Amino acid sequence: MKEQLEKIKAEAIKQIEASEALEKLNDIRVAYLGKKGQLTSVLKSMKDVAPEERPKVGQMVNEARELIEAKLEETKKALARKAREEQMKREVIDVTLPAKKSNVGHSHPNTIALEEVEKIFIGMGYEVVEGPEVEYDLYNFEKLNIPANHPAKDEQDTFYVNKDIVLRTQTSPCQVREMEKGKLPIRMIAPGRVFRSDEVDATHSPSFHQIEGLVIDKGITFADLKGTLAEFAKELFGPETKVKFRPHHFPFTEPSAEVDVTCFKCGGKGCRFCKGSGWIEILGCGMVHPHVLEMSGIDPEEYSGFAFGVGLERIALLKYEIDDMRLLYENDIRFLKQF
Repeated sequence: MKEQLEKIKAEAIKQIEASEALEKLNDIRVAYLGKKGQLTSVLKSMKDVAPEERPKVGQMVNEARELIEAKLEETKKALARKAREEQMKREVIDVTLPAKKSNVGHSHPNTIALEEVEKIFIGMGYEVVEGPEVEYDLYNFEKLNIPANHPAKDEQDTFYVNKDIVLRTQTSPCQVREMEKGKLPIRMIAPGRVFRSDEVDATHSPSFHQIEGLVIDKGITFADLKGTLAEFAKELFGPETKVKFRPHHFPFTEPSAEVDVTCFKCGGKGCRFCKGSGWIEILGCGMVHPHVLEMSGIDPEEYSGFAFGVGLERIALLKYEIDDMRLLYENDIRFLKQF
């Protein structure tokens, strides 16, 4: 039995030392220490050993097992270390190579301009309200004091889904829906995409964005409108900016006005950017027409208000001195990277 154990140990150690892969070591472990391994077979034959010899033989088997297990573990660590060293040699990094660039995007110029406008009005106590882009004719026109025979309802200007449903031409329907809720006072802006049947050129697009504002409360006057827009212009274009109101006509406001700001390039002196006038037109505004208030269930004798609307693209074009609106939609990465 002793000779048999010595032979098993010698063969096992010889095979372990000759191993060059971790998989081979596992095969050796199974062959000598597994359920059907050679050492296990010796233990199973203990019944044939004289009782007084069994403790001694058992000790010899355990010593052989411990020796083989220790040799397996030692060789396993050596092979693993060697494999790691070879892997490091294969996967060496050349630190002189250029790093991979991570292309991180950023906000579109329209989004940057919108967030700035929203920040200004939220700072003045306004809330941002959104509404559907596919709108009822009733909200897009009728309740804004634009009757059936008004030129604005001509199919050359408006995309009709059917006679009662249109793609909204302005975000004013959001104002009407808010007024109908009856929760007064109201201080809101309504940014969003609008649609008009325009040919695509440097200043027009069939799909663009507007930001419209509305204030309804007791005692609101044109002075409040002027003060609000003057503060808005200063925040957006600089503290030295001045505003000018020119009489105009809108069906849903009375009186109405177009608003100009002093050219932020020349300070109002006149330059190529403002075409020598010193002024740049930015938006339309006016006091909410009493009939519009009535149609939304608000008593014009008790409440008054003002409204204004500005094109988001108009602000982006002016603020970033872009001379062609099509650049905002063409997604040319060379253009967008500048922002």
